Parts: sequence; structure tokens; C-alpha cells
Amino acid sequence: MEKQTIIVLDFGGQYNQLIARRVRECNVYCELLPFATAAETLRTKNPIGIILTGGPASVFEPDAPRPDPGIFDLGVPVLGICYGCQLIAELFGGKVSVGPREYGKKQLTTRKGDLTDGLSATSVCWMSHTCYIETLPDGFSVSAKTDTCPVAAMENKARKLYGVQFHPEVMHTEQGTEILRNFLYRVCGAKGDWTMGNFAAQTVAALKKKIGDKKVLCALSGGVDSAVAAALAHKACPNLTCIFVDHGLLRKDEAAEVVRVFRDEQGMNLIAVDASDRFLSKLDGVSEPEEKRAIIGKEFIRVFEEEAKKIGAVDFLLQGTIYPDVIESGFGASAKIKSHHNVGGLPDVVDFKEIVEPLRDLFKDEVRACGFEIGLPESIVMRQPFPGPGLAIRIIGPISREKIKLLQEADYIYRDEIAKAGLTRDIWQYFAVLSDTRSVGVMGDGRTYDYMLALRAVTSVDGMTADWARIPYDVLEKVSTRVVNEVGHINRVVYDITSKPPATVEWE
Repeated sequence: MEKQTIIVLDFGGQYNQLIARRVRECNVYCELLPFATAAETLRTKNPIGIILTGGPASVFEPDAPRPDPGIFDLGVPVLGICYGCQLIAELFGGKVSVGPREYGKKQLTTRKGDLTDGLSATSVCWMSHTCYIETLPDGFSVSAKTDTCPVAAMENKARKLYGVQFHPEVMHTEQGTEILRNFLYRVCGAKGDWTMGNFAAQTVAALKKKIGDKKVLCALSGGVDSAVAAALAHKACPNLTCIFVDHGLLRKDEAAEVVRVFRDEQGMNLIAVDASDRFLSKLDGVSEPEEKRAIIGKEFIRVFEEEAKKIGAVDFLLQGTIYPDVIESGFGASAKIKSHHNVGGLPDVVDFKEIVEPLRDLFKDEVRACGFEIGLPESIVMRQPFPGPGLAIRIIGPISREKIKLLQEADYIYRDEIAKAGLTRDIWQYFAVLSDTRSVGVMGDGRTYDYMLALRAVTSVDGMTADWARIPYDVLEKVSTRVVNEVGHINRVVYDITSKPPATVEWE
């Protein structure tokens, strides 16, 4: 069944990935594409509507980014957001000028219109612009304004052109979701056919058709992406083999849980390799984090290659690539954040014919929803993001078995108390870091000189930016008390209150 599609054209704004996620949350599939994508290319995707995103440019600059004008002849509604709104105004004869500037929350006053149908007369919206629409194009009407922005929303029903100067995709805009839903359902005629139930069923059917009884190999880390990808393939492919490599740097009891869930409960053909001695010997005395990463990545490939050779030639290599991996690797006006190679170079060392990426179109929250849909347990679906090098980059300085044990126990306590407090769904990521700093303490009337443990927790939408989580003091107190009393050689616990930027989520 062909799904309805909205095209989001990317003009380089900071919220563009969030726009796509909000559309998906309204049960409408969308794709984020470069602003210069040819109209004929868009026509082949048969969209029911197009959204032009915000961006840092000014529409009246000579080199301002502009879409293929043919997109306005495709016969589908177009919604411009911020820069996209100004772009529509400028292209159709309106006037865009500098100022008055608006940043942050503003009171929005609405009038009757397609986008504002069912909205309250006044609400809060989120503005972020230095230019504004001074003169409307012919045929357009104003459907919302603020005290300093006379055209906060506009529309031309006859030409199916709409624009909002504010950002409906951010949570600060109180009725933003309703505005987007009005565009999707009232204007574009969406049916709401994008659900994880539909996706899972269609993906399993597609994998059965593509792969049949041919051999599929998957590097299973136990993280949510590879887990969901493997579970989908397991439902479709009788000849799936998963290889799980334990490098000795996993969280407490994690290796046993992966084996229990995927081999015992899901019935997968899972090869579990305990290579901890091998990895830890290579890491002996190494302190520099990038050197740790390089050693672990190289050794992982070698272990995987050795196990893969025992299986023989495979037809398909299964990867847990997700949509942000594709976006962040860079396209169009958006900056290249980082290149993603989800299995760390494995295509160079494994004999296979084709890569299969069943989650390539999904955002992380959709991956989790899909995981629940296909019956994976919450312990896997809601597992905290975990770096490939594991605890190696959460132990500052040289690694030892003693330090790994200390951090495993302390991190387990932290996660346990977060779960008991009912905060697991409220915090995007949380973990402990064992520093290389020692300090003086007093325990049992005696002097101690032991390690400092740092707790990290952030809230985020997509991980590109993050704010430190406001964990209640009583929860932090419980974690600190338990760590100091239950874990040896840690006598000081601190909490990291730095956002991203300037910091990163991980310490190394």
C-alpha cells in the first residue's frame, strides 16, 4: 500500500528535523529533502503537500536559497514556515523588510482561516526572525498576527498557499500541533495512514519478498536500533544470524540480558562472543579517548570478521541505520553533523551482496514505537543510548577491571533510582562517569582517598542540542548515598549541569 507523503524542503533552519518529526507524530509520512530538489523529482513522489522550512538567510539577498519554482505548479498545497513564509510572500509579489525583530514567546491573535480553524483567539507562539512581511501579495489574507508582526500567518486558498512566521513545530507554540494538523488534514486531505503498526507489517512483508530464504547477517549490539532491525528481519527471514560481541565494557548484566531476550525469548539464531579479555588487554594503559575508540573499533571488526567467516558467504548485511543518521551525514542547506557508518566498516571485511536497512526512514521515537509494536520488551526498547566503545569512554583515564566493576555498579544504582522515581520517560539520556580524580573523604571516622563519580542527565528532542535535566534533589541524594555506601572506592558524587552546547552529552 502506497502511503501518503508530505515533502519538507530544507532551507537550513535549526528546527527542520523537528518539523518532520511533528508531521510524523500526526500520523502522516514525510521526507526531508534539500530545498533545491527538482519539481519533477518531487512529482515522482506524489506528495499531498509541501512544507518550506525556516533558514538563516534573508529572502531579498541575491544568493538567498530558492526552490524550483515548478513546485508551485504541482497542484498540491504549500506551507511556508518562517523563512519559507517570507519566501512565498516575496515570490508572489509581497514585500519583505528588515525588522521589527521577534525572538521567543509572543502572544498570537488569530482570525478565521484554514490553518487557524478551531484555535482559540489568543495563544502563545514561538518567534525567531529579524525580517517580516511588510506587504501581503495579492490574493492573500492575514489569519494571525502579534503586536509587532502584522502577518504572523497568511493564506491564499485559491492557490493553496499558506505561511506562518512563527514556529508551530516547537513545543513553546501552544497550538502548533493543531496548526500543523489543520494543514495536513484540512488542507492536504491526509488520511493518517502512517502508523508503526502499518510500518511493521509492510516492512516484514517487504523483507520476506526481498530476502526470502537467503542468508542475512546482523551485528547486534543490544541497542534499540539494531534490536528492532533484527526483530523485524527475524519475523521475515528464516536464515538470519546475529552476532553479539561482548567487549567487556557493557553495563551491568547487559550481555546476559541480550542473550536472554534475543536467543531465549525471541528465538533468534544469536552467536554471543565473550571477547572481554582480548579487548581489555589491548586497552591496557591507554588513556586518550580517541585511541580507545580506535582500538575498540578495530578489534570489534576483527572479532566480527572471524565469526562471520565461520558462517560463510552471506547475501545480506542488516544494519540499524535510522533517518537522523542519513540527515546528519549532510545534504542540502543543512550542515554535515557527522558521518554515520553503523557497523564500523564491516562492509569491507564481510562477504555479502547487499546492505538491508529496514529502519532507514524512521526517527528514534518511531523506532521505539515500532519495537513495542512487534513485541520487544521495554528493557530493550527504552534502553539508554550507549556508545559503541561502551564504558571505555565513561572511564576517564586508563581502564582496569576494577574501574569497570566500580562504574558498572554505580551506573546500575543511578539507573535503578531513576526508574524507581518514574523518570525514565522524562530524561532523554542519563549515565554515570568515573573520573580519574581522587579526593579526600571521611568514612567511619577514617580518611579515604578515592574516586569521584559524575552523574550526567539531559533532556533533548533529537540529541543535537540538550539541556541538563532537573532531577529532584531527593533522587540525587538517594543515588549519592547508595553509591558511596554500596560501591567501594568512590567517596564523592557530583552532578553535571552543563547543556549542549557548549558541552557534549558524553564526556569523551
